[in-house]
Amino acid sequence: MIRRTRHLELLKRQLDNFPVVAILGARQVGKTTLARQLEVDWVGPRHHFDLEDPDDQARLADPAFILRELKGLVVLDEIQLRPDIFPLLRVLADRSDMPARFLLLGSAAPELLKRIAETLAGRVVFHELDGLALDEIAPFASEPDWLDIRWLRGGFPRALLANDMQLSREWRDAFIRTYLERDLPQLGIHLPALTLRRFWTMLAHYHGQTWNGSELARALGVSDKTVSRYLDILEGTFMAYRLLPWHANVGKREVKAPKVYVADTGLLHSLLGIGEREALLAHPKCGASWEGFVLREVIRRTGAKRGEAFFWGVHGGAELDLLILQEGRRLGFEIKLTKSPQVTASMRSSKETLALDHLYVMCHGEGEPWPLTEGVTAVPAACLVSEQWLPAR
Repeated sequence: MIRRTRHLELLKRQLDNFPVVAILGARQVGKTTLARQLEVDWVGPRHHFDLEDPDDQARLADPAFILRELKGLVVLDEIQLRPDIFPLLRVLADRSDMPARFLLLGSAAPELLKRIAETLAGRVVFHELDGLALDEIAPFASEPDWLDIRWLRGGFPRALLANDMQLSREWRDAFIRTYLERDLPQLGIHLPALTLRRFWTMLAHYHGQTWNGSELARALGVSDKTVSRYLDILEGTFMAYRLLPWHANVGKREVKAPKVYVADTGLLHSLLGIGEREALLAHPKCGASWEGFVLREVIRRTGAKRGEAFFWGVHGGAELDLLILQEGRRLGFEIKLTKSPQVTASMRSSKETLALDHLYVMCHGEGEPWPLTEGVTAVPAACLVSEQWLPAR
């Protein structure tokens, strides 16, 4: 079992300062495993309720009677199944002596987030859990091509750690089917599974491109508003994400639509019908897949929050894959699927136009970063296991 030390330390700090902490993430991403690891480290009483377990459902038939008396750490797994508990948690969180801390685990949806935020405002902090990151798997990676394995299989623990590629593909295919046929209805989202599967597959072919809802709507024979709702659903359940554009007001026709990505590269490759590494390298979406993979790792490694990560581009001109505005710094990231990147005119233009403090060209492979020119550094993706290549904050 991979111990997710970075997440555990952050959760402990959050529980020290908030009566309620909510871990949100996709199904099967490791929320329960992380909670179990936290319980092992917890000093004092601890209680775990799985709201999908009939026995725990019976125990919480009268939640006030049970939860009011508990002390220490109280874990409520699959909290989206019991939204009626939120008002009670508000009351319990407001007790002056705070005898219990509550850890909520949920497969997020917009309605769930809204309910938690409204009911527990000022009492809850959210902790988003993504797939296994490079720094989490590097110490356990025995394969020489561990970086490509993570890229190809994605970050879901069971897909990544499967004994062979066939088992990984089977798990991902089953996950997609279960997500559409069971998980979404449990969240109160009732859509034809075949329709959403078609949209998700089409979105995979748009991975790394700017959002064009009208084009997707015409292809599906629905309205622009409908495809926007489909995208909201996938993003709200951590299956897709949007990267917003940055407007530099430079007097040029800047791109104003967001870029869209399938959140996990393993699911992306399953939706595209890609199996082995050779098939991925020959696929037209290979470069976009690499871009999405590295982009998520850079955001995770830099700790960029929502509202701190963007892309930038002008129609028919320069562009930048990722712009991070953080603590007064402007860091640019260009992502290339090559081991020998070169400085391009587009890089020079974006560095000058956006007044970047530094530009990093993220490339394939391992080894040490090296300077390409003044203010521009090439960084092999394997360096994302550490923060040493980033400038001091």
